[in-house]
Order: sequence, then structure tokens, then C-alpha cells
Amino acid sequence: MAKLVDLRYQKERHSKEDLLKHLSTFQLDLKFSVGIWYFSPPGGRFHERYVPELSVSERIKVAYDLVKFGVKGIEAHYPNEINEDNLHLYKQLENDTGIKVVMAAPFIFYEKDYEFGSLSNPYSPVRDKAQQRLINTLRVVREVGADMCVIWPGIDGYTYPLGTFFYHMWDSFEEAVAQAMDVVPGVRIAIEPKPYEPAPNNIYRTTSDGILAARDIESRLKSPENRRLLREGHALVGLNPEVGHVRMGFEDLPYAFCRIAREGRLAHTHWNSQPLGNYDQDLNIGVVAWEQAEAALYALKMIGYRGYFGIDINPERMPLSKAVEINTRVLTIMNERINNLPHEKILDCYFDPENHRGELELILAEARRGA
Repeated sequence: MAKLVDLRYQKERHSKEDLLKHLSTFQLDLKFSVGIWYFSPPGGRFHERYVPELSVSERIKVAYDLVKFGVKGIEAHYPNEINEDNLHLYKQLENDTGIKVVMAAPFIFYEKDYEFGSLSNPYSPVRDKAQQRLINTLRVVREVGADMCVIWPGIDGYTYPLGTFFYHMWDSFEEAVAQAMDVVPGVRIAIEPKPYEPAPNNIYRTTSDGILAARDIESRLKSPENRRLLREGHALVGLNPEVGHVRMGFEDLPYAFCRIAREGRLAHTHWNSQPLGNYDQDLNIGVVAWEQAEAALYALKMIGYRGYFGIDINPERMPLSKAVEINTRVLTIMNERINNLPHEKILDCYFDPENHRGELELILAEARRGA
């Protein structure tokens, strides 16, 4: 059983001098994690699958080959990808390679029962089913020693704004999560916001919505252990921002990451690339809006982020190994570039903009020359 990861360091404020020292000495530890769901991508709405389907045991065998790319974590959904009967396979993977289960997520968005939502469903029997699955996921997280349980409420939300009982929708979801957390106390939840898809309007559309949900869920916690951890300043409900979801909502990536970290809630990060708006594409990192990803990395360097970099992609037209190689290499290149930036000059541009007009633009241009 893993201890609760301490995120309180994210709340720390720096003076200019301290921040410069931090930027000059701290380097992000690129601990990569991968999602077992895209080891064998399914078909989409408009096409059949392009690759053969693999069993979970076959996918775990594939993971052994990803160590060479710096992969240190694996992620899976309960119960279809990780469950009580196959935990030994994941534990063996960790023993043999060091690749550990970083997070497990309840599979509460695909099945027919969740047509009208999962934890916010207006029918209590369906909410109860989703809540029990969440409880079981939390138990698996604790058993395997993962860092958190990520909830992506993809099917929760609404179609038409007229007549939607928003208070009931939010209360139902948040109370169900809080009750589950009190059954399995001391395990962190991470909410993954998304503006839309598959629900036309998701229940938590933006980063700010996710932060508000985190606060509201924590306010409902009752178990003595959970209340103790909250008193000590730990966030028991964090966020797992995904680059694609943030950009779908027309948000600025480094701003969103820092908004979350300011409350000590940046539990995990999911990386890919995505044009503003549009459907969720899960493109390889850096293919679209390279500058956003690089700026987000620099923001994480400023924060001193210690968590994982989860690669959340859909490599349906290329071998998994090649996709993981590309994405780990791109993040490594970006990290090397931000480490070589002139940190003092960049801080001067922020703290004394009147006397450094246009200098940041030149810094960025020089950094990208020959890239």
C-alpha cells in the first residue's frame, strides 16, 4: 500500500531571487506513464479497429518493451483492464521492470446502463452501481499501491440546458464520490475535466469547474482519516488535467496547470496535443501547439512538479512502440530546451516589463532557431 503522495509543495510561493535559484537548479524528472487502453486501440464512431485486439495479459507483456523509452508507470480502467483477478500480472510487471500502476480509473462511461450518466444519473440504482464500481476501484488502488484514482466523468452532464436541474446533478455526483472515499479513506481522487464528448455538455467542463468540484467533494468527507488529512493541508481530491481536454475548452495550458497546482491539487498530468476546440483527437505531443506544451513544462518547472507525465494518445495508425518513442522523445527535447533558457532574463521580463520590452519575444525566437 502506497502512502498518500504529498502535493503540498505545489502551494509554495517564491520571491524572484528564490525562483531564479530554483529554476537554475531544479529539473523535471520525466517519469512517463502509459495507458493500457491504447495498446490495442478500438475502432471509432466511423471506422473499424485497425489493429488486432489484445487481451490484458498480452498488453502487459507489451509493456515490458517500453522500459527502454523511460516508461515507469502504467494506467488502467477497473474492471475491464485491471481487477482483483489480474492484479498479480501488474505486480509482476513492477517486480520485473519497475513499471508500477500509477492510477486506476473506474470504467463508468461506456456501458448501456450509463446512458443518462453514472454518478450523477437521475436513477438511484444506476448511481449505486457506479458508486460501487468506484469503491472497488479505490480498493484496487490501495491494494496495488497506486498513487490515485482518476475519475473521468465523460458520460455525466447534459444535452439541453433548458430544464437541467444542475444542483441535483452536481450534488448527486459529489455526494456519491465523497461516500465512496469515506468507505476507502486515505486514497486520493483526481477529477479529469472535459468540455464535451461523449456527453454533449460534460458535468465539469473546465479547469475551474474541476477545482470547484474538488472543494465541494472534500467538504462532504466525514471519515476521521480523511478529515485528519484535510486538516494537515493535503488535497484528497485533485485534478488530472489532460492537454487535449484543456485545449478543447479554449484554455491556456500553463495557466490551467498553475491554477490547479496553486491549491496543491495537481495530482497527475495527461499529455497529447489538440487544436483549439474540435473533437478529442489525442494526437502525439507537440504535433499541434508545441509552444503551449513547452510553456506548460516551464510552468511545471517553476512549480517544482514531481509527478508523472502520463502519455494519453490514440496511436491507431502506427505501432505502439513507435508512438511511445515519439512522445517520450518529444517531452525530453522540450525539457532540455526549457532547461537551457536564460531564466534570469525571462524573470526580468516579468518583474520589470517596462525596461525589457520585446525581449521575451527575442528569447523565444533564439531558443527556437534551429529547432
